[in-house]
Amino acid sequence: MSSHIDPRLPSGYTLHSGYPSVPEYLNLRSAAGLSVKTPSQAAAVATGSWYGCYITSDATNGDPRRIGMGRVIGDGGWYFHIADIAVHPEHQRKGLGDVILKALLQRISQGAPSDGKPYISLFADEAGRKLYYKNGFKDAAPGGLGMVFKS
Repeated sequence: MSSHIDPRLPSGYTLHSGYPSVPEYLNLRSAAGLSVKTPSQAAAVATGSWYGCYITSDATNGDPRRIGMGRVIGDGGWYFHIADIAVHPEHQRKGLGDVILKALLQRISQGAPSDGKPYISLFADEAGRKLYYKNGFKDAAPGGLGMVFKS
């Protein structure tokens, strides 16, 4: 797991490659208003993802607190789906979601084969759309329409 200080990050934050622990993942999803997941679903994140990153905030007790995350699910060849971008509400409006998204997109551009263009998708809730539009994402409709399976 590597970490570095990203020049786009405000002071006191560090970007890491990897994934938060299961409890941290569940806490971040809940705090950010994302749908609730079970511990067994969260346990599959690290092994079922192509790449992930998270941001820590310096803590006074010496234990950095995970306050933001994002990951990519994909085949490593051409298909990549961005998921779980979340920033704890106490740390929102500081550009951290943008840093996470850019880190994921940079990793895709570095890791995808150079002989074709990667297909990058995501589902955007209302709160995240401005961030995604700013970073070059477009609505798929009318040429495509996102769908989910409801059992």
